[in-house]
Amino acid sequence: MENVYNFVKNWIKVWNSRDISTILSHYTDDVEVTSPMIRKSGFSDKSTLKGKEEVGRYWKEALKKFPDLNFELIDYTIGENCITIFYISVSDLLAMETLWLDQNKKIKKVNVCYRPI
Repeated sequence: MENVYNFVKNWIKVWNSRDISTILSHYTDDVEVTSPMIRKSGFSDKSTLKGKEEVGRYWKEALKKFPDLNFELIDYTIGENCITIFYISVSDLLAMETLWLDQNKKIKKVNVCYRPI
């Protein structure tokens, strides 16, 4: 994938903007997000959300809970149609997030891992 560094830097910048519409514009309508934070936050009894509408509701709640959200990029790796971003997340948690991309470079699947929380 060309310009991976720019993609990653933009992804961090968009999240740090806290603008949910802009954040969601980078994801497909049928995006699937898996994260231990979904269940830990009490949003759902499952760790996977499907569809931009459900994911958007979760992220809106999360952004309210973390008004000082500021992701800091540590590094990234690339794979076949995916990027894994290593960053400092909310509450200084270390996170690795793998983003699977569709043919239009929209994010269609996400798996988030944290240093034990």
